Amino acid sequence: MGIEFRQVPIRELIAHGMAKLQTGPFGSQLHKHEYVDAGAGVPVIPTEGIGRGRIRADVNLPYVSVKKASELHRHRLQEGDILFARRGIQATGLSACVDGDHVGSLCGTGAILLRVDRSSIHPRFLAAFLATDAAFNWLRSHAVGAVMPNLNTDIISDLVVPFPPIQTQIDIGNFVAALDDRIDLLRQTNATLEAIAQALFKSWLVDFDPVHAKAEGREPEAMDAATATLFPSKFEESELGPIPKGWCTGRLGDVSSNIRDQARPDKIDPGTPYFGLEHMPRKSIALGDHGTADGLGSGKFWFEESDILFGKLRPYFHKVGLAPFKGICSTDILVLRPLQPAFHAILLMHASSDALIDYATRLSNGAKMPRSSWKDIANYPLCVPPDSAVQAFNETVDPMLRRIKANVEAASTLAELRDTLLPRLISGKLRLPEATEAAEAALA
Repeated sequence: MGIEFRQVPIRELIAHGMAKLQTGPFGSQLHKHEYVDAGAGVPVIPTEGIGRGRIRADVNLPYVSVKKASELHRHRLQEGDILFARRGIQATGLSACVDGDHVGSLCGTGAILLRVDRSSIHPRFLAAFLATDAAFNWLRSHAVGAVMPNLNTDIISDLVVPFPPIQTQIDIGNFVAALDDRIDLLRQTNATLEAIAQALFKSWLVDFDPVHAKAEGREPEAMDAATATLFPSKFEESELGPIPKGWCTGRLGDVSSNIRDQARPDKIDPGTPYFGLEHMPRKSIALGDHGTADGLGSGKFWFEESDILFGKLRPYFHKVGLAPFKGICSTDILVLRPLQPAFHAILLMHASSDALIDYATRLSNGAKMPRSSWKDIANYPLCVPPDSAVQAFNETVDPMLRRIKANVEAASTLAELRDTLLPRLISGKLRLPEATEAAEAALA
């Protein structure tokens, strides 16, 4: 039997000295020319770096000089600070708790900082509440501005939050953080697997390291003898420059098709998974978070599990992913499928490479909303290995891709468990021992 926790507006916490709110530095305080190369100064947490509960690990943070950061010292972040995304159609309503990795970073111009007295309010507990649908939707519905919704300190101050005893807050916060840590670990593992696959692709099929090694009389590194025999020891000239002798040049359209299977609204189950560009992370083939077909109109495409989804709107956002299941997607996404199953891994590596993204960006049409097209992408030039090398690469990389999909599924299960238990925990309707038992049963 649970108990109801006291509810208080953030404004009351501020009035009693238990919290304070402040907007990030104004644009006049932080100009574009004051940003420096990544790693050369102090990172800034921008709007797009604010996830649902945590700072996003898949976003490249901008940096400013140490001197500029010292001028903005009041905006330096401490562990346990909470950042609200202040503006943006997709971002408004999101908030994240600052962890130890981001201590000393700067609050971005598009964020609002909430700092609490940790003797009265546990930041992880508060961040967990702010990540619930109830808090997220409340913030979005109270944002001002139809075209570009905005939050301000007055709106956030009116948000009512649960206020249980501090030890209860700590216990719930740690429980949720443990689930989030497991989700983060799965995502980090996927990032590592993707990096290994891309490095192998670049070595074998872009830089042709095994061919260079054999041409110099060396054994190819990190490759067994059977696989090494699939690579020649000489190069020949081609329209792409030197390529392995006996290999061919071609275009992406020679190994891939663009699937345009229209999804009729009257034939779609409302629960069908839906991917829009807003659901696709940058520079990550691991797709997990998604919407549903409920309420969507026409103009969508079907995709199958393992199809490759390529964001053609603003391709420089680098949104390319591996479909973890069957569903529908926005028409701003190209559905790519290899003409031969063995080309699957190579097609995915090409589609998600910086080289193809740069190519698509250069050929995009439209000033404000540039789009690439299948016609352009299909003409992307590439070196086509013989079937034996294609098969060897696919057999090497496919286990990594299957592991990535399995990790996506596991992360989705954990997130669903967290989102199911969290509202009941925070409302006091579910006790922590019961939640722990439910979590252990679900994960067994």
